[in-house]
Amino acid sequence: MRIAMIGVGYVGLVSGACFSEFGVDVACVDRDAAKIDRLDRGEIPIYEPGLEDLVRRNRDAGRLSFTTDTRAAVAAAEAVFIAVGTPSRRGDGHADLSYVFAAAREIAEAIDGYTVVVTKSTVPVGTGRMLEEIIRETNPTAAFDIASNPEFLREGSAISDFMRPDRVVIGAETERAITVLRSLYRPLNLIEVPIVVTTLETAEITKYAANSFLAMKISFINQVADLCEAAGANVHDVARAIGLDGRIGSKFLHPGPGFGGSCFPKDTQAFAQSARDLGQPQLLIEAVIAINEQRKLDMARRVVGACGGSVAGLSIGVLGLTFKPNTDDMRASPSLAIIPELQRSGATVRAYDPAGMAEAAKLLDDVVYCQDAYTAIDGVDCVVILTEWNEFRSLNLNRIKGLMNRPVMVDLRNIYKPADMLTQGFAYHSIGRPLSPAGKAAVS
Repeated sequence: MRIAMIGVGYVGLVSGACFSEFGVDVACVDRDAAKIDRLDRGEIPIYEPGLEDLVRRNRDAGRLSFTTDTRAAVAAAEAVFIAVGTPSRRGDGHADLSYVFAAAREIAEAIDGYTVVVTKSTVPVGTGRMLEEIIRETNPTAAFDIASNPEFLREGSAISDFMRPDRVVIGAETERAITVLRSLYRPLNLIEVPIVVTTLETAEITKYAANSFLAMKISFINQVADLCEAAGANVHDVARAIGLDGRIGSKFLHPGPGFGGSCFPKDTQAFAQSARDLGQPQLLIEAVIAINEQRKLDMARRVVGACGGSVAGLSIGVLGLTFKPNTDDMRASPSLAIIPELQRSGATVRAYDPAGMAEAAKLLDDVVYCQDAYTAIDGVDCVVILTEWNEFRSLNLNRIKGLMNRPVMVDLRNIYKPADMLTQGFAYHSIGRPLSPAGKAAVS
């Protein structure tokens, strides 16, 4: 089987490479000639563990190719996946579908024989029907079906998510289209991955509902963490106890500085806006959006509180800039709200991130970017852990304390134990945990 993947951003590149690993011939298409040239040379434009080897192996085997020629790629394909960006539209929070619609028109002009046109991009409910209209208007004689195949990839573990997913969702309404997509995912049948076949609209809502629910779990546990601090309770014990309930589950019950990334912020916004358009406002999700934005500002104030109520003239060391570890993605990262707020309060900021500093430098001004964690901590009055990279879990605490002007740590990912940090002589502040088992709350 041969497919075309329109768009070689995060979703398109990972999906295309993984399909080629299944033995499918994949042509990845993008208008950006420079990006295609880099991929042809084996240079991967994003940071994702294992992706470089996967791309190289399948490109060398002749199953994975990169091109700017949409017409040739589409004409040869049995299925064409649209995997272009759907960022938040400026001004109203709706998903910007301009790239999706442009891709549909290009596909329509190139279709040669029966083709399944599949939305891999995250799109609001009703988009598939609009794409069908666009293609029919552009090429009335085209033989095609529209399908929806939403992705559920987590940055940092996207390859394993694709190869061993919890489920595959296929929104398609003809047996011919369903057969094509089932054959693409046939390797997953061997490991008994559930394949959910449903309508276009149901598949589109499923993607938004899944991301919105996970975002809701994050905001929920963050608010519970604040309650635990006020009461002298331990949020991790609460999260473990409720997570053991099979109806709830333990994933995404980790307190922190708020969610970010390429999906949750824009998808919750788009879900809320499209629901309002249909007269069914999602009030829970609207509250989640507001809670998450406030959370980031509250975390900046927490740092100020840990420093005695003012950071004017102080130096702050920040460890971690990306929204999560194992990625260089800075989109909607909490650091983009927290660091400027600290700077407005008079602090200077030194920072280190294992993968994200090049992207961060495009978005954050007047930050001193350092070559490692210890350099970022040297001479600071407070260190803030913003991203839970593994290398931050085993820092030499004696060395850190010796480098700092004052041993103040604000651990917004709770990677250290309060009792251990107190023993080490740190003024330690974390989220939703008492300073000691006796229950003294760590409130800053």
